[in-house]
Amino acid sequence: MKRLLLLLSAVILTTTSFAQGKYLTRAGEIYFKSNGEIDDGVEATNNQVACVLDGSNGEVAFQVLIKAFSFKKALMEEHFNENYMESNQFPKSTFSGRIDDFGSINLSKPGKHEVTVSGKLTIHGVTNGVSQAGTLEVNQDGSIRMTTHMLISCADYDISIPAVVADKIAKEIDVDINVLLKAV
Repeated sequence: MKRLLLLLSAVILTTTSFAQGKYLTRAGEIYFKSNGEIDDGVEATNNQVACVLDGSNGEVAFQVLIKAFSFKKALMEEHFNENYMESNQFPKSTFSGRIDDFGSINLSKPGKHEVTVSGKLTIHGVTNGVSQAGTLEVNQDGSIRMTTHMLISCADYDISIPAVVADKIAKEIDVDINVLLKAV
């Protein structure tokens, strides 16, 4: 009886700690597009986005290496890194925050949840408070997919657009974030 009780306690503790553990990816995706007034603008993808979610309290953090954005044209990538994002000086972008009302989400049960994440976003060395709606989906295998679409204003992060290309690059950038987190 004593062994059965110990075994049952171990199973319950393991299940509880799994449901409230950390979830991680280093292969999340960020896609952005900037539609200009006279052409299709600029678009890029980064498939090396790191993200961690603390399943016990809903804290979430992202880290994005700026030079990992891939463009269709090498010249666009060069201008992005050297002229706009100054990626040698500001090599990464980060977000640190928390999922609002996280206590109402059961990570041990598959389902889709509309969420709001609030925290601090740092781009180009400038940090601003943000609150962003998105989706958190707990999958059958226990992984978690988080997605969102947001607009980021270049002016809010001191990203200057030279007048000569101002009609090719939007003042607000469309950004899609998609990460698949796995328990660690």
